Amino acid sequence: MKPPRKIYLASKSPRRRELLRQIGVEFSLLMLREQTPRGPDVTEAVLPGEAPEHYVARVTREKAECARQTLQWRRLPPYPILAADTTVSIDGDILGKPADPAAAAAMLRRLSGRTHQVLTSVCVCHGDDSWQATQISQVSFAALTAAAIDAYCAGTEPYDKAGGYGIQGFAAVFIREISGSHSGIMGLPLFETAQLLTQAGVPIP
Repeated sequence: MKPPRKIYLASKSPRRRELLRQIGVEFSLLMLREQTPRGPDVTEAVLPGEAPEHYVARVTREKAECARQTLQWRRLPPYPILAADTTVSIDGDILGKPADPAAAAAMLRRLSGRTHQVLTSVCVCHGDDSWQATQISQVSFAALTAAAIDAYCAGTEPYDKAGGYGIQGFAAVFIREISGSHSGIMGLPLFETAQLLTQAGVPIP
């Protein structure tokens, strides 16, 4: 059997697209719907008492399974599917995507001068098989001034990112130290992703 020529990416994240291109993986988008008569295809609500690592792995599996059903329903060529989810955690609490400047500023004040965790789970499925890995990085912020927080939240960068910041943007100047995966903090840990794709039979250049 010939190896798959490409994969489906079940994500709207431009950062994940950039990272896949970085390692030479050809992909087509298989977008999940955010608005249907019954709501989004996959909700990202946290279950009561759910730990961050369990949460991010569960949401990723749900995204992958929804994408697999969409592939079958649309009768698309059966290439492997990659889904991922990223969350930020501090003190065991999950910080999602801020809805407005006040929420973004509150998140950054909480992260200021402290170390938090960025968790990204990746799931690759092909046919009836699936492979999954979750990568956890430690990120230490410098102490942030109120002026720096307000200026950052006045821009557009915080609002489509878990925890209200993006390491690939201006917020890089806030970060004193990281331990883990830079690409994982961006949204797709490339070491783990390459391993999963290899398991699914996708050649990595």
